Amino acid sequence: MIMMLPALGETSIPARVRLFLSLSISLIIYGLLRGSLPVMPVSPVALGVLLICEILIGVMIGLSIRLLVSALHIAGTVIAMQSGLAMAQAFDPAQGGQSSLVATFMTLVGVTLVFVTDLHHLMISAMYNSYSLFPVGGDILIGGFAELIADTVANSFKLGIQMAAPIIVYALVFNAGLGIIARLVPQLQVFFVAIPVNITLGFVILAIVIAAAMQWYLEHVETSLGAFLN
Repeated sequence: MIMMLPALGETSIPARVRLFLSLSISLIIYGLLRGSLPVMPVSPVALGVLLICEILIGVMIGLSIRLLVSALHIAGTVIAMQSGLAMAQAFDPAQGGQSSLVATFMTLVGVTLVFVTDLHHLMISAMYNSYSLFPVGGDILIGGFAELIADTVANSFKLGIQMAAPIIVYALVFNAGLGIIARLVPQLQVFFVAIPVNITLGFVILAIVIAAAMQWYLEHVETSLGAFLN
């Protein structure tokens, strides 16, 4: 799960730090769950199957949590496209590749707020509660995980569009107005006049709505992480 979690599992974090964090949390959780864990299998094959099952559970839970960050990436990409900043690219550590500057900014702000508001404690709690939801040696509900990931992707996409909704509405009105002006005054170079105005108004609207958007995102993260707690 540490390998897949946003911020904690990024390749930009030194491997020793990630390994130390993983071992520390594992030892703490082992101390809390030692009495309820089953006896270690004697057969190497059975032990290997058990390890693979536990790794799959950790990867699937970590992946479902990482998908929550995609809402910020979607919102930032849509905002950049509508405000004329889509061509400005920068490395996004949460996505592991190049993204628009607005998407990278919103992703970094969102991940920072997760740590500032202590929501990462819910991620650690999900590691502990995963042994109650998915007992060691029990069956892995692949269908339930697939449904959970599909719902997470759909909800993240919907949340990203909702966060970018003010910019989308502004872009529709702005571009419609430019079209009318271009038809009424063909001699005016609308394209060159509109670019700086579009970027400026995009930044103004983003500055107004970003606080509410991030609050909405944090509530979404808290609700989604609550599915792994009991």
